[in-house]
Amino acid sequence: MISEEQQKKDEFYMRRALDEARMAFDADEIPIGAVVVCKDRIIARAHNLTETLCDVTAHAEMQAITAAANALGGKYLPDCTLYVTVEPCTMCAGAIGWAQLGRVVYGAADEKRGYQLYAPRALHKRCEVTTGVLADECRELMMEFFKGKR
Repeated sequence: MISEEQQKKDEFYMRRALDEARMAFDADEIPIGAVVVCKDRIIARAHNLTETLCDVTAHAEMQAITAAANALGGKYLPDCTLYVTVEPCTMCAGAIGWAQLGRVVYGAADEKRGYQLYAPRALHKRCEVTTGVLADECRELMMEFFKGKR
């Protein structure tokens, strides 16, 4: 069970991830945003850049993990929490596992491509997962984006 204080922190940091997702939306990227927090400090911010970089691996989570590792000077992130607006895909879950992130918090579930469907054990065994934080806001942003595409 998560404390009320932790819930407030989770919502605060998820709002920062939503800020990143809105930047992606404005750049005509799929609106997924992420932040990495270490010791109550944001050390990395990112959003999807797959269109901008012409790179299918340029997901928000991948960009955030790289930036966090660079900020800390090491590839392992056991004392960090990744906040991401949508459930990570299997590729990102693999990277989260390899980076040994201590915690992942995501907003909206991804029933079609989320890691829980395809690779539920991809994360590091000590990684804690919290789901559904500001899920409605995260989902609505995605729906708004795709409604404009169809």
